[in-house]
Amino acid sequence: MRIDLHTHSRASDGTQSPEELVHAAAAAGLDVLALTDHDTSAGWESATRAALEAGISLVLGMEISTRYAGRGVHLLGYLPDPTYPPLVEELQRIVEGRNHRVPETLVRLAELGIDLDADEVRRLAGPTAALGRPHIADALVAAGVVVSRDEAFQELLSAGRPGYVDRYAAPLAEMIGLVREAGGVSVVAHPWGRQDPGVLDEAGLAELAGQGLAGIEVDHEDHSAQSRDRLRSIARDLGLVATGSSDHHGLGKAGHELGCNTTDPEQLERLLALAAEAARASGRDVPAVVAG
Repeated sequence: MRIDLHTHSRASDGTQSPEELVHAAAAAGLDVLALTDHDTSAGWESATRAALEAGISLVLGMEISTRYAGRGVHLLGYLPDPTYPPLVEELQRIVEGRNHRVPETLVRLAELGIDLDADEVRRLAGPTAALGRPHIADALVAAGVVVSRDEAFQELLSAGRPGYVDRYAAPLAEMIGLVREAGGVSVVAHPWGRQDPGVLDEAGLAELAGQGLAGIEVDHEDHSAQSRDRLRSIARDLGLVATGSSDHHGLGKAGHELGCNTTDPEQLERLLALAAEAARASGRDVPAVVAG
């Protein structure tokens, strides 16, 4: 069984519609796919229909922007009730932060002599729930300023680069609690990707486990073999689920093809058991895994 638990559609910053993503996953030989768009459940309904058509199982989730000890951390929330008011309120605050960031970034870029039109950024983004840096990166590519999203981030849009603008992200411990209260489970995404462990070292992950974190995304293209081995050991020692995934964004993220990393079926079973337990404790009407 091939299981990919972290992907994105055009509902956030992927380049495929939810339907296209699901059908591409089925064509790639995946048995289980998780849709985890940034800070939104906007693609869930159409992805569900597509999964039933394609005969692939679908786990509904989202990748939530959080901050922990001054560091940005992405949190994968699986199977929460998307109507839970405190969760809705916090996600709306995060999305508003994304939307406000775009015009401020365009001003910053204009000061660097790079003029981008806000309407063109929106056109290139398509029907996304919120604009973000990847969409500005796409506009930079279209304008011939850079050749790829990766170059746009490396040269202009990442923290410390001249076009970077900060934005609101939810406190990590608070968001772990909100996902649990909404009947879902949370997994910290690519915790050692592109940087040293820092605050997400073994002690930090142990603290988060004590606050209700369910798992660690271990197998990810941004993790070296050594990092994967160490994170897998930490997950085992802390009793956390160890997942693997592509972090697929369609054409928007090179080298992250569907199924390039996968989750062991036993780990998925553990994750779903924890989700069922959280759902019972919350009393919420949570989404079910779509059985393809």
